[in-house]
Amino acid sequence: MRTKKWLQTGLAAVMASALLIAGCSGGNNGNKNSASGNDGEVSTEPVTFTYFGFGANKDTMASDTTIGKKLQEQTGVDWKMEYVVGDGSTKSGVMIAGGDYPDVISPVGELAKLLDAGAYIPLNDLIEKYGPNIKRVYGDYMNKITNEDGNIYILPFTANVNGYLSPPDPSSTFWMQRRVLKEFGYPEVKTLDQYFDLIEKYQAKYPKVDGKDTIGFATFAGTAGEFFTITNQPMHLAGYPNEGGVLVDMESHEAKLYQGTEDEKRWLAKLNEMNGKGLVDPETFTANKDQYLAKLTSGRVLGYVNYSWQINDATNNLRSAGNDDLRYVALPIVFDEGIKDAYVDPPSFVNNRGLGISVSAKDPVRIIKYFDNLLTDENQKLVEWGIEGETYTKNAEGRMVMSEEQLTNRNDNDFKRKFGFAYFDYEWPRYGDNSVYDDGNAHVPFNQPEVAAINYTEGDKTLLEKYNLKTFSDFYAEPVERPWYPAWSIEKEPGSPEQLFSQRAGDLQQKYYPRMVLAAPGQFEKVWSEYLAEYNKLDAKGYEEFMTNKIKDRIDGKW
Repeated sequence: MRTKKWLQTGLAAVMASALLIAGCSGGNNGNKNSASGNDGEVSTEPVTFTYFGFGANKDTMASDTTIGKKLQEQTGVDWKMEYVVGDGSTKSGVMIAGGDYPDVISPVGELAKLLDAGAYIPLNDLIEKYGPNIKRVYGDYMNKITNEDGNIYILPFTANVNGYLSPPDPSSTFWMQRRVLKEFGYPEVKTLDQYFDLIEKYQAKYPKVDGKDTIGFATFAGTAGEFFTITNQPMHLAGYPNEGGVLVDMESHEAKLYQGTEDEKRWLAKLNEMNGKGLVDPETFTANKDQYLAKLTSGRVLGYVNYSWQINDATNNLRSAGNDDLRYVALPIVFDEGIKDAYVDPPSFVNNRGLGISVSAKDPVRIIKYFDNLLTDENQKLVEWGIEGETYTKNAEGRMVMSEEQLTNRNDNDFKRKFGFAYFDYEWPRYGDNSVYDDGNAHVPFNQPEVAAINYTEGDKTLLEKYNLKTFSDFYAEPVERPWYPAWSIEKEPGSPEQLFSQRAGDLQQKYYPRMVLAAPGQFEKVWSEYLAEYNKLDAKGYEEFMTNKIKDRIDGKW
């Protein structure tokens, strides 16, 4: 378990924090467990607002979940919660064209477009009047969430409170089925070649699973919104954390694109080689998300690439099925033995993912009070841990713990949706995942050592024992602190040269990646040359200069 204190020390943050503290002198002074704003008690008159999320989830009424019902009892507020179906960019375009928005929007990757369209209202005055808990949670981050026009439009999801607690079980993007490791005596798998060699050997030995063909390797690249799953891998393989499209030098802080480099070519050439051997899922670029997750859950896939948050349903379904051999383990895969992996995120703050109030909102004051009430310690424990005695207990030392039955429920997708964890533990104003409560308990249950230990199945314990590890985080190198991290959260103004470069470069990847991966043997170099010729027409140098300047600004405290 790695524990660090991480404090924002930029002058702008200190000044903003001081101003906010001064603004809290009335009311309740930002009491962590106070649910009232500076104007007194929160109204509990019944009202229903609309919530739209650009992430993946199932539509519901908040009051149909245990958490949503409890929050409704406190505030009188219910939510009709809807989520994007299909392409997010198309949906945001329809919203903007119509000029009619839900009351609140979690925009994910559509933030810049919605901001440019004027979809959000400024929150500054609302926070000042009604947000003591918002001030407390975001005070040290005010310079990072304030736009150049001086306004705050969204409340992000990553504001760490009381320091930084590393998770015991982080993950890389490369996953391997456990029975593959078991078959070959739990070998060390560090490089990309070792990873695919093992998959190739296993598939040759066991070409079918329950009468169906084994799938050697899969990933999800079926939609534009998640194409980064396949394009991001050269960065990780080269030993860099998830910065988006660039690699940032630790000394000069210069940002260099890896698109069009030997790193990208090496990754794609390997996929092409594996496809030629019949190892790559032929539906990599055509299957929809449900079809892809169904394949992972089936047990037919030997290895895949994904961020863990993208495949939670499949992960939980496999765990619930009870066959540890068909589950997967994330491995710190890099190009070469001498490369130090960087899969574990350093302390970070993401300022372009959050929840904002739209210009169509019926009652912004009532909504901001709901947000503020959500940010009490009591309610943050509710949305992450649930109800004491029901979804967790406390031991004699005051540590929050879970029984095996409670953990089984916490890992079950249906239970998470019914209780509300699937809806309230992320895409709302919240403490960051790595936060710690004043009593020393972790904000996120699975960051609590006692919970992580109980959460391990017999298969987990066997796997860790075979590799002589205590936790899965021991697979990985220690993170290196990067004060600008993550660079992918640097916004590009719609229509700007940087935004246009990103769009055009991404379009080229979506056009050429399928052709390069699925090319016939001997044709890869030809398609790569075509791709590179098109890419070299773009202003990569200008984009790199923009990113370098923004990264240096962040180091100087200018977010």
